Amino acid sequence: QVELVESGGGLVQAGGSLRLSCVVSGSSFSITAMGWYRQAPGKQRELVASISIGGTTNYADSVKGRFTMSRGNIRNTVVYLQMNSLKPDDTAVYYCNRPPNSGYWSWGQGTQVIVSS
Repeated sequence: QVELVESGGGLVQAGGSLRLSCVVSGSSFSITAMGWYRQAPGKQRELVASISIGGTTNYADSVKGRFTMSRGNIRNTVVYLQMNSLKPDDTAVYYCNRPPNSGYWSWGQGTQVIVSS
């Protein structure tokens, strides 16, 4: 049973920064790609950043240049999302999981990010 635990969210003013963390436990994969997703109230969950097995990162246009995804180990079982220059539109619950084409694990609780204007 894979468990995803996200942390690091909080309340921040526009222009501020937060660093999210994700820990994956129970995975039998030696290494996997991972992604950060967010879901704002009334909106669908969207992929905002991903990191491949080789460490290549990709970002949604809405966060490009502001968010940076990194990994804490080669297996991608610890990943981070550094969020700078935050905007009120970044307010959402943030989740980590595998990218869509890799097959999702059960979703974690997520971590709430609130950006005040």
